[in-house]
Amino acid sequence: MAYNDFKNAVTYQVASKAIDSVIKYINDPDKRQDKLLKLVDLSQKLMGDKFRKEVFDGARNLISDDQNKWMIYVNKLINELDPNVVKMHALNLGYQSAFYGYSKTQELAKKYGYKIPWIVLVDPTSACNMHCKGCWAAEYGKSLNLSYEELDDIITQGEKLGIYFYMMTGGEPLTRKNDILKLAKVHNKCVFHLFTNGTLVDEELCKEMKQLGNISLSVSIEGFEEANDFRRGDGCFNKVCESMKLLKENGLLFGTSICYTSKNYKVVTSDEFLDFLIENGVRYTWYFHYMPVGNDATTELLLTPEQREYMYHRVREIRGNIGGKPIYAFDFQNDGEYVGGCIAGGRFYCHINPNGDVEPCVFIHYSNANIHDMSLLECLGQPLFREYQKGQPFNDNPLKPCPMLENPECLQELVEKTGAKSTDMKSPESPCSLCGKCEPYAKNWAPTADRLFTENPPTRKIKKGVSTNLNKTN
Repeated sequence: MAYNDFKNAVTYQVASKAIDSVIKYINDPDKRQDKLLKLVDLSQKLMGDKFRKEVFDGARNLISDDQNKWMIYVNKLINELDPNVVKMHALNLGYQSAFYGYSKTQELAKKYGYKIPWIVLVDPTSACNMHCKGCWAAEYGKSLNLSYEELDDIITQGEKLGIYFYMMTGGEPLTRKNDILKLAKVHNKCVFHLFTNGTLVDEELCKEMKQLGNISLSVSIEGFEEANDFRRGDGCFNKVCESMKLLKENGLLFGTSICYTSKNYKVVTSDEFLDFLIENGVRYTWYFHYMPVGNDATTELLLTPEQREYMYHRVREIRGNIGGKPIYAFDFQNDGEYVGGCIAGGRFYCHINPNGDVEPCVFIHYSNANIHDMSLLECLGQPLFREYQKGQPFNDNPLKPCPMLENPECLQELVEKTGAKSTDMKSPESPCSLCGKCEPYAKNWAPTADRLFTENPPTRKIKKGVSTNLNKTN
């Protein structure tokens, strides 16, 4: 074992014991606070050279204020989640991925001359028991799969590169439940996050997830019964409610994945809907802007500038330290200022479809590389990814981050320059067709985005080559 691997193994055990000491004092808030502060001290000692001092100081200030909304939120997580789930996510997501893994990816990026992503999003299968309107996954067809051996190999290669965070979608990833559980057991220092329609969650799965501790879910839901089932099919809402009940009763970590459109954006951000989610055990929610991907995709679900501006303000209101809701909300399109714009193309993450094509993003189906023909490292160095990274950020305004939706001329140029091919197995879509659907949207959104950027300037300006606001170096 190399020295750095040995050092990491020892540090992992030290962090494990420190986390145990926090969980131990579940009924003693004062001692828990002390242990949490010592955990921050330990983290700074181990990884302080990789992150700004303000990151650790901010964590101490948060822990010391037990009336802070987010400290109440953290304590609630520790109190209500299964102890093994708390431990394994704190250890694997907090230490192994965010600290050790991220540091390793940054070092290797300097060595190879291109970025190594922190997250790999992989589709085990294209099969799904549903056909939701506007779902890009449906464009792949139903018969593609990555075998267990192929998934295991991808993760094994990824670990050597410092990648310990694996998201999975599809298709419906839980149609491959047994393989995913086996992967989580074999790669027990990784964390796995599944985007699922929620209809295949059962008591057996919950039991396995508790024992492993390193799997979390995001359940797709688009509003209350009428709105949700309009997009996802009759009976889906009730099945999802049953699944959330099971997950909550078993103390499992889960959230929601919500595609917001011109039809549902107010419902899915309403107090009534958020209170419903929180009551059912939801801890976080991903908001994804509707993308017109696929030859048959409609543009009617794209938001108007006024509707998107509403989302911009509303999500920040939900997250606010004062008021808001005790649920953490991410807005994949409007939170660009916190991650330096577009995070795709291997900069922060990439996508591997069920055919093995390594794509820049789940919404952008073009590639120069397939995992069956190249190593993961070679796939990450493909021409499309390198050009992506040269172009990032695609716009100085983080409210216009995407090379497809807000900067469609960029994506078309990237694909044409690198000779990337469409990875859609069912109905290949030309970049001209895809970007053409986005051009009116981009033109209409730009004035509003520029005004919002002027009125609410981000704390840090986006610069070429900056990979994260937390990292000291580019």
